[in-house]
Amino acid sequence: MRRSLAGVALAVTSMVALSFLIPLGALVMSLVKAQAVTAAEQRAAALAPILTLTTDPSALRESAASLDPAQQLVIHLPADAAPLGSSKAPAELLERAQQGRESISQEIPGGWICLQPVVLPGDRVAVIENFVPEEELTHGVKESWAVMAFLAVALIGGSVLVADRLGSKVVRSSKKLAQASRALGQGDLDTRVDPVGPRELRDAGVAFNAMAHRMTELLAVERELVADLSHRLRTPLTALHLASERMAGTPESARVEAAVGELEAELRAIIAAARTPLAVGPMGQGMLGTEPATGHDPAGTAGAGTAGPRCEAADVVRRRTAFWSVLAEQQNRCCTVEVTQEPTAVALSDDDVAAVVDALIGNIFRHTAPGTPFGVQVVRTAQAVELVVEDGGPGIPEPELALSRGSSTGSTGLGLDIAGRAATATGGSVHIGRGPLGGARITVSFTLAPPAPAERGRRISRRRPTWPAWPASARWPGRPRGR
Repeated sequence: MRRSLAGVALAVTSMVALSFLIPLGALVMSLVKAQAVTAAEQRAAALAPILTLTTDPSALRESAASLDPAQQLVIHLPADAAPLGSSKAPAELLERAQQGRESISQEIPGGWICLQPVVLPGDRVAVIENFVPEEELTHGVKESWAVMAFLAVALIGGSVLVADRLGSKVVRSSKKLAQASRALGQGDLDTRVDPVGPRELRDAGVAFNAMAHRMTELLAVERELVADLSHRLRTPLTALHLASERMAGTPESARVEAAVGELEAELRAIIAAARTPLAVGPMGQGMLGTEPATGHDPAGTAGAGTAGPRCEAADVVRRRTAFWSVLAEQQNRCCTVEVTQEPTAVALSDDDVAAVVDALIGNIFRHTAPGTPFGVQVVRTAQAVELVVEDGGPGIPEPELALSRGSSTGSTGLGLDIAGRAATATGGSVHIGRGPLGGARITVSFTLAPPAPAERGRRISRRRPTWPAWPASARWPGRPRGR
């Protein structure tokens, strides 16, 4: 933008300067020439009265020298007398002046000639010649042009400098607004801008600050509502605790108590997450301005210097499928699990990867009939880790619509949205198709995290509660998530 404004100022000022300089330069040259010719005519006219009084050559030479020190005045006496001085007048012009008694002033090669006829006693005619050389006709013109050119360059340079300074203010304000917008988009809800620059940019800065403030308020209200709703669920949990106590001694008592305990632990985690500070980045980035929480890292690759959370996706999938396989056995579902033994470090926490696994497998239990087989596979490629979950159900008729949260018929779309956000956080993607089992085949691709130095210490992670391996007779307390 600064270049554009400077270019506009340069073009406009140059056109204005040229529109004045060209006529002004021609006018200066015309004036200098006119002054030189007028001076020559005046010298010739001043010598004419002397010529009427005397024709003595010595007196005429003395008078001519006093009027024209450059000795350009020449007197042509009648009766074919020799001219007094060095004549430069063409013969035809001189004859025309003598015979026609005509005053002549015109340009000739090398300068300008002025011929002034003088009638002497006895009807004789003498001619006074005054020659103006080319140097005198243009004396001082180049200097005047140089001064005008210097002033024009100074004017153009000043206008470009002023335009550049004005453009720098606009560019600086625009950059600050763009940087604040990027920071807000990355999750820094405390970012604000100092409205500076032109009025329009100041108004944009004020509007941005108002938008960021309102966004923070709305998010705070939403998170508090989530926390309050989760807290209200503790009342029926208390009733379940009392019911399990009354069931003490029965075979179902231990299982009910375990389920209630796990559900209460999950509610505590939800309340704690909802009431954390708002300055939290997207999935996989942790809390802005603080040390990000990392997931469990059995290999010890997550170091204190990493930029975000890190976990072994294969280990998380093994733990979660171990839980779901027990529920699958209860519902007579055939469950196949294939997990690679290669390193599968991704830039997500245990919580994020576990949420993806629970969401996808929970969709199978929620949307397919008991007895429907399913499979889970973790594949390591050159640049990514692929989590493949497929089932033998009816499949997903509209894959693109299913990826839109809340757009699927009879489903919230939250499960696939969780998988999509986790994949996007690592630079991966989600693909829905048909698998060998005949039903839906969902492939979630996570980009591999860059290797961390081996000497970096292991981070202590905030892990989610691990679901126990329930017996086959247990009732499934699953966490239903929409596709």
